[in-house]
Amino acid sequence: MKTTDSQEVPVWDPLLRMFHWMLLLGFSTAYLSQGELFEGLQERLDGELLQLVHVWAGYIIAGLLLFRLLWGFVGPIHARFSDFVRRPGEVLVYLRDVLTLRARRYLGHNPAGGAMILTLLLSLTVTIVSGLALYAADQGLGPLAALLAESSDTTVHRIKEAHELAADGTLLLVFGHLIGVVWESLLHRENLVRAMITGRKRA
Repeated sequence: MKTTDSQEVPVWDPLLRMFHWMLLLGFSTAYLSQGELFEGLQERLDGELLQLVHVWAGYIIAGLLLFRLLWGFVGPIHARFSDFVRRPGEVLVYLRDVLTLRARRYLGHNPAGGAMILTLLLSLTVTIVSGLALYAADQGLGPLAALLAESSDTTVHRIKEAHELAADGTLLLVFGHLIGVVWESLLHRENLVRAMITGRKRA
């Protein structure tokens, strides 16, 4: 039986949904505009242009993270950290129930989803901070330039490795998040991607 609008309730507010999709776009842009994976593209196009795209995508992500931190305290109930941050024990119990197909349905984020959100936000923060450090150490630009300009080649190399590791780790977390979304959608028979677009879920 198809769920009607009268059987649905608003869950995700417009600003949270906008944050979600803008973060996905920003991270995808930043990841694809830099790195060895696209060396051929960088040779064909203006390398400085791609770097500029990469840097500004990073700035946009930084702004989005600051918004999410604020919204986690003052936003609507299901956007607040207090609604989905759970103790590690609760997360482990929920994961066990998911694997045995007995997990209860949550209107907002479930314990595992909440843990993934916190992990993603932390990973993205490390990625952005290391990216700003690399921009300052390698180019002498950005808000950290006064601290890291004229760094040694060894320091630049280490910061670059840390930035790439953080970015790759974030990408793995994104894939894990997608797997979780698909699994939960099948388990509870609801389209969670659609819910993040419309903002509404089954009551």
